[in-house]
Amino acid sequence: MEITISFIIIIVNIILAALIAAYLKNRIISLFEHKYGNKNPKNTNILKPVANALKLLIKEDLAPKSRKKILYFLAPLIVFCPIVTAFALIPLNSGTPLLNIDASAILFLALVSIPVAGAFFAGYSSSNKGAFISSIRSIILTSSFQIPIGTSILGVSFLSNSLAINDIIMTQNTTAGLFGWHFIPQILSCIIFFICTLMILNCGPFNITEGENQLTSSYTAEYSGSKLAVFHLAKYALLFAISLFFICLFFGGYLSPFGTYVLPDFLVSFEQIFWLILKTFLVILSIFLIEITLPKLSYERVLNFSFKILMPLSLINLNITIFIGYFLGSN
Repeated sequence: MEITISFIIIIVNIILAALIAAYLKNRIISLFEHKYGNKNPKNTNILKPVANALKLLIKEDLAPKSRKKILYFLAPLIVFCPIVTAFALIPLNSGTPLLNIDASAILFLALVSIPVAGAFFAGYSSSNKGAFISSIRSIILTSSFQIPIGTSILGVSFLSNSLAINDIIMTQNTTAGLFGWHFIPQILSCIIFFICTLMILNCGPFNITEGENQLTSSYTAEYSGSKLAVFHLAKYALLFAISLFFICLFFGGYLSPFGTYVLPDFLVSFEQIFWLILKTFLVILSIFLIEITLPKLSYERVLNFSFKILMPLSLINLNITIFIGYFLGSN
């Protein structure tokens, strides 16, 4: 019963976070593109994302007659449910997370990779050639970042001697504050992981699944109403989940950048949550800025960049980490 209530709370928080992220993204894009209605504070309504969500939910749920009904219905759930489970692996403070698993870092990566199966089912079951091509591209994109992001996690795990997310955070808990975080010794892994994060989120310049001049739309072309709302919610949920994971690996998670906490001991848990949320929103802000700034790459260049640059660099970094760790350990 407690786990069920916890998952309901997670879903509610995901919805609230998605609305906030949608509002921030809308404001940032409006500032770059000089959209008067969104740029001018007098004409900006903070409830606009809520209105857009309600409008999407009350729309008529249309579906093509030639669809594969079971896969068409299950696709949104396959995309959304693993991401909700991934949230349960992230510790919000020094207490244990909802799902305390020894290899939680690897399990997290596996969970955020499952939605690609839902994307394929969505494109395949829609009986739409454009949606099907988009789903195939999502599989290609997923296969291109799996090795680089996996080796980045392994590099951090060698420093922490653990694959548990909470243990990785605690090894960064030093009096040096932010200078003791993993982004300094693992700067190459940090950069590679961040680039792979853009690939996971299908953000620019790696949004190869949505080619306006090539496809009718993405794999959600034949979805509408509540099912399309679930896809959009899953996208923002994945944005927050992978950003939280990135913060936990390289930027101390819920740890204070000063090496010590400012509030009294009985309020430390709230301060830890504050630092975690603040770092997460800074990462999300940087993702939005990159997405609206850099031009889109063709899928051939994305694959070449991943297999010819990211993969060799990640393997070199992992071997250097093991080599240094071996000799330091032997001393």
